Amino acid sequence: MTSLFLFSESFNAKMTELLPYAWELREEFVQATWESIYMLLLTILFGGGLGLILGIIMTVTGPSGILESKRFYKFLDALVNIFRSIPFIILLALLIKVTRGIVGTTIGPTAAVVPIVASTIPFFARQVEIALLEVDRGVVEAAEAMGLSPWDIIFRVYLREGLAALLRVSASTVISVIGLTAMAGSVGGGGLGTMAIARGYQRSRMDIIIVSTILILIIVLVSQVIFNLLIRRTQHNK
Repeated sequence: MTSLFLFSESFNAKMTELLPYAWELREEFVQATWESIYMLLLTILFGGGLGLILGIIMTVTGPSGILESKRFYKFLDALVNIFRSIPFIILLALLIKVTRGIVGTTIGPTAAVVPIVASTIPFFARQVEIALLEVDRGVVEAAEAMGLSPWDIIFRVYLREGLAALLRVSASTVISVIGLTAMAGSVGGGGLGTMAIARGYQRSRMDIIIVSTILILIIVLVSQVIFNLLIRRTQHNK
């Protein structure tokens, strides 16, 4: 017990020396990490789900789609392009009233999810459309010739055949979302972004910035590993 106590004291002293401000705020870093993960998971749920639906609609109503509708597709295409072109920091400001109306506040991780989801939906929808267009057109035509309904073609052809491609674009979208959660921290969104900006940059505490960056990179790495495993499993099952 004595040796363990001495080791603990020595470890604390060393960390205080190396990371004087960050080590003092270690409990806040734990909370901030969970806030970043919380924002990420909610965005995956809502932004990913709505983006997937929108991407599928754009695929089937686009040129040579199974439910081709040129006017409707052009409308959706323009809408996606417009929202994708708005810088996220400006979108945060534009959606202040919407955010307050939905969650009752504009500060904190839950409030930050609203503009993050709004930014993710058009981005992911475009990625989904690109992924599904990789599905062999001949397979789709064969399914149509067999008399399959549009719903059957979507679920049994597009989503099944394009699953690996969907996972790849999902991985890149998740990494983008992690960056957005960090950016939201600059305006009181919480999470590691707030730690890096409010507690680190604005107070000239470089060790807090470094630790925040490392934790964000760890979340990115873990996410990438998970998606790589899912992609390999999907390709192996084929």
